[in-house]
Formats: sequence, C-alpha cells, structure tokens
Amino acid sequence: MCGIAGIYSHKPVAPELYESVVHLQHRGTDAAGIMTYDERMHKHKGLGLARDVFTQDNISLLKGNIGISHNRYPTHGEFGHGEIQPVWTSVPYGMAISHNGQITNYDELVEEVTGEGQRYLNTTSDTEVLLHIFAEELRKNGNPNTSKEFFDLLCDAVTTVFSKVNGAYSVTGIVIGKGLFAFRDPRGIRPLVKGERDNNGKTDYIFASENTMFYSMGYESKGNVLPGELIYIDNDGKLFSKRLVKEEFNPCIFEYVYFARPDAVLNDVGVYRSRLRMGQNLAYAWMKKYPHIKPDIVIPAPSTANTSALAFAHEIGVRYSEGLYKNPFVGRTFIMPGQEERKSSVKHKLVPQETEILGKEVMIDDDSIVRGNTSREIVRMLRDFGVKKVYFVSACPPVKHPCYYGVDMPTSEELIAGNKSVDDIKKILGVDILLYQEIDDLVEAVTRKGDHHIDTPCMACLDGHYVVNGRKVHDLVMD
Repeated sequence: MCGIAGIYSHKPVAPELYESVVHLQHRGTDAAGIMTYDERMHKHKGLGLARDVFTQDNISLLKGNIGISHNRYPTHGEFGHGEIQPVWTSVPYGMAISHNGQITNYDELVEEVTGEGQRYLNTTSDTEVLLHIFAEELRKNGNPNTSKEFFDLLCDAVTTVFSKVNGAYSVTGIVIGKGLFAFRDPRGIRPLVKGERDNNGKTDYIFASENTMFYSMGYESKGNVLPGELIYIDNDGKLFSKRLVKEEFNPCIFEYVYFARPDAVLNDVGVYRSRLRMGQNLAYAWMKKYPHIKPDIVIPAPSTANTSALAFAHEIGVRYSEGLYKNPFVGRTFIMPGQEERKSSVKHKLVPQETEILGKEVMIDDDSIVRGNTSREIVRMLRDFGVKKVYFVSACPPVKHPCYYGVDMPTSEELIAGNKSVDDIKKILGVDILLYQEIDDLVEAVTRKGDHHIDTPCMACLDGHYVVNGRKVHDLVMD
C-alpha cells in the first residue's frame, strides 16, 4: 500500500513532489524518497515521515522539471535505507521507478535477472527486480531516435513485463533524456490516477496513487491510468498512451475500506460516498438481525471509520458521538511494522471521553478487524471507563486470508478471523454483540455509484480468491 507520484511540469518539480509525499503520507510512513533529473539524476530519500526526511535545503538540490516520488509501506524486502524507493539503474539509459504493489513470482524473476551474471541486485526489494526486467527489455530492443520510436520501445518492454510479472503493480518512472512514464498492471489491483494543469498555455501532467493533492496543486482530475495501460510524456511535453492488455478489472476493495483518504476518488468511485454506503448497508443488517436492540450512542474507531459510523448512526436513529479522542500525532496502527508497536501505540493514539460513554450502551463502528489488537484494546478501555454494554460492528467482512498484492497481511495466523469463528472473535474482543458486514453488501457499497467499469473487486483477503494474470488460485505459496 505504498504511495507513488510522477510529475511532468514546466517549472521545478521537487517542491510539488514533496507535496505529493505529504498528501500520500497515510499510504506509508516507513520511508519517503524523491528523484528528479535534468541532465543527470538527483535523489533524496530517508527513513521516517516526509517532514523528517526532507528540508528546504535538500529539496532545492533536486533539480529538474520531471520526477517521481514514493512513500514506503513495506510488504516485501527488508527495513532499511537501501530498500527506499525510487530505485534506479544506469543501464540502458539511466532510469528510475516507484512502485506500489507486490510481485508474487519474485523468486522466479530473481533467477532470471541474476542468471549468467547479467545483472546484480543491491536489495531484496521486488521493485528492483521489476526495474531490471523492464530495463533489460529496453536494452535489448535498440536505440530509438524519435519520441514515437521510444514509445513503441516502451510498449514492447511493458508488454513483456505484463507477460512475466505476476501480482499488483502501479508504476511511475523517469528516463534521462526521454521523459516520464506510468503504467498499471492488467488487473488494475492498485490505484493510479492522473491529472492535468494549464501552465501558461502549456500542459503539466501528474500521476499518483490518489488524487488527494490535485486541488491544492492546481491539477484537474482526468480519471485513471487504465489497467494494462502505458502513458508516456516526452521531454517536450508530448503525450503518448496505449492500453496494451485488457483483462478483467479487479481493483483492491480494501482501498475503499481503509487505505485511501476519504476525499480520494479511485476508479471513478468516491471513497467517502462508498464508506457512507458501507455504514448504510451495515445498519440495515443490524436492524434486520437485532430489531429490538438500539445503543445509546454510535462511536467510530477513529478516524477511518468516521464516515461509516456517521451513516450507521443516522440509519438506526441514534446519536453519533466521538467517544474516543484520537491523538493526531500518532500514526495509523495497522501500517506500523510490528505487533508490539501496534499494541503499544493504541493507548497513546486513543483516549475514551468519559462524559460521552459512562453508563451507556455503546456501539463501536470500525472499518475492519484485521489482527484484532486495536479492537480489543478499544473495548478494554471503554469497559475501564464504565460503559454498560459494548456492541461492535465492522464495515468490512472478516479478513480471513493473507494479501499478496501489497498489503501487510502475510499469514492467516496473524489474522484474528483466519481460523476463528465470529463467536470466538466476540469472546476475544470482549463485546456483547459482534456483527460483520456481508461481502455482497460491501461490494454493493463500493460499486453502487460511479462510471467505474469495475468487473469484480479483488477481495482475496476476504474470500481467498487470488487473481494472478488471468488465473484465479486459492493457494499461493509465498516464502
């Protein structure tokens, strides 16, 4: 669930790339990086939040009007400075990429890349492997003289990437002397949106994981990079695009549940509106199953669940309350790197408001229950503050299966619903009633509105169906 961006501008691009990593900070807090070029590559990257990595001084050294950025949320590779994106290679042109997603046939591709000593890997990152597969295809296919010839070369190379690389990957990249490019895997699992801006009669272009920064930077949203599409902006600002492969469109449904900011529009579906509909559908299910049980208040597990909880409270006719105060200076617990960090951060992140909850029957609305650490701690805190009864609803169905497409859900054993029933989870959380959203209701909430052309969202973490380059498999063996 990383955040990526690529910008072609008619002015220095580094300040806006910094703005992109700030706006996409929620998609990855482990590290951030920016790479630009004029006549050569310029880069700066580091561990931590964007505000800690970048300064006015180091941003000023990132010369050029073309560049890419990355917010890291690690799902593959080690933790360390060497794994931070963008990653680059000098062969054949001098090129760099930023990647959001995860490659599922990594080991197989490593053997291909390193076979016969052709190329060497400096990291354990699947992004570096993707870069070398791509770069090798460009190297083998000649030396183009025009932008159209280079675009044709890019098309051939990306088509080969599509045929060889399994998994999820949205990519932005730069090539010295050539320009900016972006492409998205044929299933469109991870998001990639695009925008344009008039700059004194010339056009600037942006590609990003979300459109959350478009308004502040003066860009107009132009929809999505389509699944299987390649877009190239040459040095002179001329745009080339082609959809190279067309397969079933399976965007990740967890983007709408948790990852994306509520003001984002992904795949022509507004995230905020989809979460309102999640709350509506969950409320209808509650009233059908528990028609005679009505809590005193509905409170969200802030802040991703705020929208769902607001709609839920409205539909069942009870007061919405911010019964948990969220410390805005503590990051998202789900994307923290280890279990102990997640557990310890909950008590720092959330504090119950006693005047709102004391002696009441409280409904907690959460976006999802993944490992259960945050949910269990919330319930314990509410009990400590004198709540009479605790009901718990989840806008997402039980997360039962690992994700291999860019989400840190590596094993079923880590997932509270991986091998436990709803009754078991209810007891572990310590709640009086536990209700999950049904899968069909979640899909309906996401796909009800919008000119989205979504065939079936990727729901592998919910139903165990993994879509891999046209193949559905129930068991992916991962190291």
